[in-house]
Amino acid sequence: MTTMPRRNRFATALALAAAACHHAAPPARNLAPAPSAEAGPAALPFRNPDLPLEARVADLVGRLTLEEKVGQLMNAAPAIERLGIPAYNWWSEGLHGVARAGVATVFPQAIGLAATWDTALMFRVATVIATEARAKHHEAVRQGRRDVYEGLTFWSPNINIFRDPRWGRGMETYGEDPFLTGRLAVAFVRGMQGDDPRYLRVVATPKHFAAHSGPEPGRHAFDAVVDARDLEETYLPAFRAAVTEGGAQSVMCAYNRLDGTPACANTFLLGQTLRGRWGFGGYVVSDCDAVDDMRTGHKVSPDSTVVAAMALRAGDDLNCGSAFRMLVEAVRRGLVTEAQVDSAAARLFRARFRLGMFDPPERVAYARIPISENDSPAHRALALETARKSIVLLRNAGGLLPLRRGLKRIAVIGPNAADVEVLLGNYNGTPAAPVTPLAGIRAKAAGTEVGYAKGSPWALGMPDADSAAAWRDSAVALARRSDVAVLCLGLSPRLEGEELPVRVPGFDGGDRTTLDLPAPQEALLEAVVATGTPVVLVLVNGSALAVDWAAGHVRAIVEAWYPGQAAGTAIADVLFGDYNPGGRLPVTFYRSVAQLPAFTDYRMAGRTYRFFRGDVLFPFGYGLSYTTFRYRDLRAPRAVRAGDSAAVSVEVENAGTVAGEETVELYLTALDGDARSPIRSLEGFQRVALGPGERRRVTLTLGQRQLSTVDSAGACAVRPGRYEISVGGRQPGPSAAQDAAALEVLRATFEVQGAVLPVDP
Repeated sequence: MTTMPRRNRFATALALAAAACHHAAPPARNLAPAPSAEAGPAALPFRNPDLPLEARVADLVGRLTLEEKVGQLMNAAPAIERLGIPAYNWWSEGLHGVARAGVATVFPQAIGLAATWDTALMFRVATVIATEARAKHHEAVRQGRRDVYEGLTFWSPNINIFRDPRWGRGMETYGEDPFLTGRLAVAFVRGMQGDDPRYLRVVATPKHFAAHSGPEPGRHAFDAVVDARDLEETYLPAFRAAVTEGGAQSVMCAYNRLDGTPACANTFLLGQTLRGRWGFGGYVVSDCDAVDDMRTGHKVSPDSTVVAAMALRAGDDLNCGSAFRMLVEAVRRGLVTEAQVDSAAARLFRARFRLGMFDPPERVAYARIPISENDSPAHRALALETARKSIVLLRNAGGLLPLRRGLKRIAVIGPNAADVEVLLGNYNGTPAAPVTPLAGIRAKAAGTEVGYAKGSPWALGMPDADSAAAWRDSAVALARRSDVAVLCLGLSPRLEGEELPVRVPGFDGGDRTTLDLPAPQEALLEAVVATGTPVVLVLVNGSALAVDWAAGHVRAIVEAWYPGQAAGTAIADVLFGDYNPGGRLPVTFYRSVAQLPAFTDYRMAGRTYRFFRGDVLFPFGYGLSYTTFRYRDLRAPRAVRAGDSAAVSVEVENAGTVAGEETVELYLTALDGDARSPIRSLEGFQRVALGPGERRRVTLTLGQRQLSTVDSAGACAVRPGRYEISVGGRQPGPSAAQDAAALEVLRATFEVQGAVLPVDP
């Protein structure tokens, strides 16, 4: 007999009670008088937009047979023609633009969105994604299509914590910090779902719940062993924020097990936490085939009916896949009740009603968005603005950047210089007019000779790797006769990503086994630097790179991520000084993979800036500018009563000669914390734009949750003790990569007074 994991033993009684409450009775049937058969589906009560929502849902679900209801619990839900219910596919993607549905505006990949550290911008981006989704959906319906990727229920954002830079899907996340991830998640969800009091613009689906972050090759059978403190302190906060503050109407459960129990059958996660503590009222969808993985990967049971029943009982409402087809048999065998099927169907139809799918279009403002809104000039302009704001300046020795005007020859070199695919990351749409770095530099440097050489393949073992030596020789020759060389190196979504069939040195199934630049690119870099031509290294990638050699030998390094359709224009704007970079790293750039714990170890000890004590190359929150910012007059309370908030303010000045944007970062350290307490945690930030000589006072507020700590049992509370606040343009502490004079950090201490105050949910 398998021993029940400790967390689920603890949660069983409460979870079963919650399940009983959720599934005690099916939706009431026939709340309104049934019209005659001759009246037709259009006259049925659920079609009446003037009836209360719950009455409409109950009426519709109450008219369905068991087989019809079960059919609606899978992503490809069939039509119910006798009631005039059209087919609907629940699967759409929109991490950084409407994906896999033709032409759409393509913003920077999610990790690049995170590098903006700009919640207002994130809200605008999400609003555009949802607007284009509406435009495309209604155009598809007008043409008689209801295909996958053409719906209004989006399986985004990915808010897993990027705990290890080896994870290939980390590019889809908002980085390694739970607070930054949570604030960006709330903005994204609110932008996607809109602010109409009755209708949703689209449904946002934070994923993958919970503690999911690789390795990719084992994700269908992997057990993430996470103790209560790490779970509450690191893995859950962004989901809590997305649900309780963002109002997310859907959540996707993950492939992995959590402490021995599959996430999509985990009563602690879906019952006690999501629906119980957080009061989630939306629907849960499984990751694709995650329910069947319970049988084939996790081997919970060889019986497909049993695993389908387990998922439904735990709180999974919608199955991406076909495993839930066995729920009819599960009802017959007594493994689930029809009332439990009814509850799941009701949650799903409630979402469709709130999307306006059964109401006259004239009542639903979002339904009137025209197809001309897709890839509009305004949306393209926002893609460029976002790409600019996502770029992080990592190094600028001797002020090589911005490049001076009037250069005679520029060499643009590297496998990422002229390739469109690397601009887009994954889960992307199709841009109408993508701009590569090469194209952007050529357009910007009119009158300058701009030469191009690929220089190297992405990695050893790639189909074109045999050409590496010849390509390198050609690139070196081009660099020698140029005034400056711009090397566009890094990674590619061909190498890092979701469960990829990649087995080349440095990569494994979409993940990475090293943090270094791939060997042929490193060789190219060193050869070009050896020419003596000034080099600007532009990194195009989705995860941190250990560019240790480059940091000591290359004068300028720019991190561009996978920057979307406007990549080349944005990069050229930064290189030539038409835009002053202000992005900040949402992840730590380590010096070597040797600094990391085992990839399969989900404990946070030794991971991310919050728990890593070694020397790093570029720290979380880091980024340079073409101007200098000064901080003064930090104001913070000396004491805070438990239950009160604390306002912290500081004056920021642009002390340079050009306009720029600074991100004010506030970190908190529990001076009386125990050995497992974070070294420091981001608890506030704000991006501000300042002209030369301009000053502004920035106020950040610490609420109860930011002032709380988590104990070994996972209990979150505001506790009395001493705390240190650090406010500035970076984390406190020395770093060889940072110009301490330009990036001041101010500190203050305060005391929390009073009794221990639990913070819930």
